Amino acid sequence: MTPVKRLLLCASLLLPVIVAAAPQPPEITPTELPGAETLVYRESPGPMRLFVVKPAGWKATDQRPALMFFFGGGWTTGTPKNSIFWAKFAASLGMVGIAPDYRTKGRNDVSPLGSVADSRAALRWVQDHAEELGLDPARIVVGGNSAGGHVALWTGITATPPGSDPGEAPRLKPAALILFSTVSDTTAERGYTPKRFGVDALALSPLDQLDARMPPVLAFHGDADKTVPLGQATALRDKLLATGNSCELHIVPGGGHNFGNDVPEWREKSRELIIAFLKKQGLVEGGTR
Repeated sequence: MTPVKRLLLCASLLLPVIVAAAPQPPEITPTELPGAETLVYRESPGPMRLFVVKPAGWKATDQRPALMFFFGGGWTTGTPKNSIFWAKFAASLGMVGIAPDYRTKGRNDVSPLGSVADSRAALRWVQDHAEELGLDPARIVVGGNSAGGHVALWTGITATPPGSDPGEAPRLKPAALILFSTVSDTTAERGYTPKRFGVDALALSPLDQLDARMPPVLAFHGDADKTVPLGQATALRDKLLATGNSCELHIVPGGGHNFGNDVPEWREKSRELIIAFLKKQGLVEGGTR
C-alpha cells in the first residue's frame, strides 16, 4: 500500500459514523394510571381524561384542598404519566391530587390554543364536580411545568382566550399557582415560540393578559435554562409584584430546563418549599412524603 493510500485509509477511519436515528413510536394516550381513578371531563372531540388520586381516609363528604398539575412538553409531547407523581405527592399531603390530560400537537394535531382550552375546561369540570370528588372548589391549587405552567397560568386569568369556550371557563380562580420552568410570554417581540401561536401570540401570552388580582404564585426556574430563559420568570414575578400580587420565585443556580436533573438536591428542596407555601396559604397542615 502506497503512503498516500495508507493516509487516506487512516483518515477514513477517523470519520464519524452516521447512524440514522430510530423513529420514535407515537405517544400513547393513557386511559388509566396505577393508583388513580380515571374520569372524563369532556367527551368531544374525543374523551379527555383526568386522573384522580385520593388521600388516605378520603370520604365523599370531605371538602379537601386539591392540587391539579399539568405536564409539560412544549404543547407537543407529554401525557399525564409525566404529572401523576404530583397528584400522588398531593395525596400524601392530604389533598386530592389530579393529573389532567390536554390535547397536544403530537397526539391530537392541535395548536397550543387547544391545550389552553382543555386546561380551563378541566378546572371548570373539577369545580362543577367538587362535591362528588370530596374537595373544596375554592381551594384548588393549579400547577404545571414548562408548557404545563403556561396552561396552568391560563386557569387563573378571567378573559377567555382565543380557541377557548366561555362556557368552559373556570368558575373560580385557583387558590394558588405552582410553576416550574414556565412559559409566561409568547409574544412575537420577546416570547417563546411565538410562531406556534400565529396571530394569537399576544392574546395567548399570560404575562400580557394577567388580571389585576391573581392567585398567589410559587415559581421555580433554573438560571441556566436554555429552553425557556430565566427572564420569563423574572418578568412574571416583577409584574405580579408591581400590581400588588404575590409571587415567590426561587432561582436554581446552575439549573437547566429540567433543573432537578442538573441539580438533584433541588428535587427535595423544591418539594419542601411547596409544602411550606401550601401551609402559608392555609391549604395543608403537614404531610407524609
